[in-house]
Amino acid sequence: MIGVMVLVFFGLLALSVPVGHVLVIASGAAIMSSEGLPLMIVAQQMYQQTQSFPMLALPFFILAGSLMMSGRLGQNLIDFATALVQRFRGGLASVTVVGSMVFGGVSGSAVADATALGSMLIPWQKREGYPAGFVAANNSAAASIAILIPPSIPLILYSLVSGESVGALFLAGVLPGVALTIAFVLVCNISARLRGFPHQRQPFDWGRFGKLFLQAAPALAMPILILVLLRFGIATPTEVSVLAVLYSLAAGVLFYRDMTWRRFAEAVISAGIATGVVMLVIMASAAVGWIMTFVQAPQAFAEWCLQTLQEPWLIVLAMLAIMLVTGMFIDLPAAILLLGPIFVPLAQQIGFDLLQLGIVMVLALAVGLYTPPVGTTLFISSSIARVSIVQAARELWPYYLAAMTVVLLFSYVPALTLR
Repeated sequence: MIGVMVLVFFGLLALSVPVGHVLVIASGAAIMSSEGLPLMIVAQQMYQQTQSFPMLALPFFILAGSLMMSGRLGQNLIDFATALVQRFRGGLASVTVVGSMVFGGVSGSAVADATALGSMLIPWQKREGYPAGFVAANNSAAASIAILIPPSIPLILYSLVSGESVGALFLAGVLPGVALTIAFVLVCNISARLRGFPHQRQPFDWGRFGKLFLQAAPALAMPILILVLLRFGIATPTEVSVLAVLYSLAAGVLFYRDMTWRRFAEAVISAGIATGVVMLVIMASAAVGWIMTFVQAPQAFAEWCLQTLQEPWLIVLAMLAIMLVTGMFIDLPAAILLLGPIFVPLAQQIGFDLLQLGIVMVLALAVGLYTPPVGTTLFISSSIARVSIVQAARELWPYYLAAMTVVLLFSYVPALTLR
């Protein structure tokens, strides 16, 4: 049964069928290949997965991000990030990195980050003399920071498969997000020095910086408010997601004063489409997860690792290798929902903290966002920069080095996982 599912899964992926549909068809084919199991199981598992109150947090967090990203806020955040880092070597490229961290607290989506920031910053950076391949690589890698800063959709999905607290995961995601930001800023700085990128020396204007900070303050405050409400048990994740929508509406109506009925309707439609895509993957993954549990695949995998690799550090390394390879071919939400049920029992057996595992999974799978052959943010950034995927991929090796350093640190240093 598992063999049929795996064969159908990779066969349809090779044909570029959307991963949500692939999961449904593969699980259906697996059930049909077995004896005595009704096909109705697939529908039952898909429906049952939606009957979860915490699941309501997903559409509301997505809607909050859509409302925030669709107004003047985007330009305000870019201006704030520019004032913060432009004066340093590689400052124009660093604006993208810092901007991704700031945007992550609003959108929680790497794809939204790559599109919004890339469309605004890549043409400007090219005009200033930066190579098109480099700015495309920089934008594609920097966008991965967004999925670590609260509200993070991948971390919410991990909480569904692991049972870990959403608030704890959000708090633990802040430090790796900051660490990746620092690492990528260093890549921009060193690359600018070695390759002689244009540099504009400008004195730091505290007055202008203060003004820009105030303009960006509503967006900068949102992830902090989310963390405070969850950390101190003031509200549940679902309640916080609704409050985030109300906060976004209030910011658009009262502070920026650019909220219109048309913009609201567009944000709702956009959030609805994004939610539909994610929910299909979640529902289909439930059917696949039931099949793996039925044939005891997680237990068999854990037993094999314990008998073959034995040492916990080797098992963690093997999990990292699987995550990195999986991230190259499968979208991040689907990868978390597929690998989570396999890795969580294994982590428990070797004493690997589940909170730390969630952070490591998102960090490692995020590398796949800018790694060929799928590389969603890489394709988006290359398209905006009007360069080939190959040209952009050639510029990515220092980003891979920086990202893997952060991944290994958070994999083997438990103290870095905030609680």
